[in-house]
Amino acid sequence: MARNNTNRVEVPQAKEALNRMKYEVASSLGINLNPGYNGNLSTYEAGKIGGNMVKQMIHAAEQSLINQTVSSLRTAFQQGLAEAQQEFVQTPPVSPQPPSQ
Repeated sequence: MARNNTNRVEVPQAKEALNRMKYEVASSLGINLNPGYNGNLSTYEAGKIGGNMVKQMIHAAEQSLINQTVSSLRTAFQQGLAEAQQEFVQTPPVSPQPPSQ
C-alpha cells in the first residue's frame, strides 16, 4: 500500500530556519550531516535529531505562551489600576461628621 508523505513544512517561510535548526541539533549531538542527501544516517540518529528538534520547538512554544500570559496579566493589572485611580480622583472627599453628643 502506498503512503502519502506528510513531512511538509506547514509555514514555507520557516523552511530555512528548520533546516538550520536540524544542522545545529545534529552538531550538538555529535552527528555529522552533509548538505543534501543523508541516507547514511541510522534510524536512531535521524530520530534523535528529529526528537530533539521537536523538544526545542515545544520548549519555545511553552515560553511563548508564558510570555503571552504574563503580558496579558500585566495589561489587565495596569488597566485595573488606571480605573481604580480614575475612580479615586472622581470620588468627592467625605467631610468629617461632628461627633454626636
